[in-house]
Amino acid sequence: MELIADLVSLLQKKILSKVPNFAEDAFLFIFPLGILAFVLLVVSITSAFFGFLICLVLIALIICFFRDPERTIDDAAPDALVSPADGLVKHVIENEDNPYTGISGTRITIFLSVLDVHINRIPMKGTVEQIDLKKDGKYLVADRPTASAENVQNTLVIKNGDTTIVVKQIVGLIARRIVCWASEGETVERGQRFGLIRFGSRVDILLPADTQIKVKEGDRVAGGESVIGYLAQNQ
Repeated sequence: MELIADLVSLLQKKILSKVPNFAEDAFLFIFPLGILAFVLLVVSITSAFFGFLICLVLIALIICFFRDPERTIDDAAPDALVSPADGLVKHVIENEDNPYTGISGTRITIFLSVLDVHINRIPMKGTVEQIDLKKDGKYLVADRPTASAENVQNTLVIKNGDTTIVVKQIVGLIARRIVCWASEGETVERGQRFGLIRFGSRVDILLPADTQIKVKEGDRVAGGESVIGYLAQNQ
C-alpha cells in the first residue's frame, strides 16, 4: 500500500500538476477513452498496448482543446470591452444592422481554429437580457460571411444602462455543439466564462456604432484579456 501511495504521489507531482485547467465538458470524451485505455492496458498484448497509447494521445488532445486558462485584463478601464473569444479577427464591419437593437453598429468576427482556446467570455459587465438559440441553421464553413446569418448559432444580448451589445456563438463545418452556461436575467461580469463551441467555430460581437474599436482584421485576440474597444462614454 505504501508503494502505491508513493506512485500516486509521484504521478500527481510529475504529471497531473502539469495538466492545464480545462472545461468540465471534456470529461464527456475523457471518461470513455479512459475506460477503453484501461481495458486495453489490462489486455496487455502488443496491439492492445498501441491502442492504449492512442487513447492516451486522444485524451491529451481533448484536454488541450478544452483548456481553460486564467485570464487577466491589462487595461482595467471600466468601459473597456474584452474579446469574447480567442482567435483571429477576420472581419471588422461598420454599419452592420443589429436586429436585436434596431440600430446599426460595428461587427467584429473572430475565427477560432481547433488549436485555439474555445472558452467564450463576456465582453462587458451587464445583464443578459435575451438568449436566442437558432437550431434550424446550416453548418457552413465558419469564416464565410454568410455564416453569421445562416449557421446554427446562439445569441446573447447583454445590456448595461443604455448600452447593448450582442455576442453570437456560431458553429462551423466541424463544430456542431454550442454550450452556453449563461441564463436570461443573469448579471454577468466582464471576462466571465459563459460557454464554448466544440471543435472549431466563430464568434461575432455586435457593438454600438460609436464604440472606439481597437482591433483590426488579422489581429489575434485572447478571450477575456484582449481589449477590442471602448464604449463611447470613455472617449
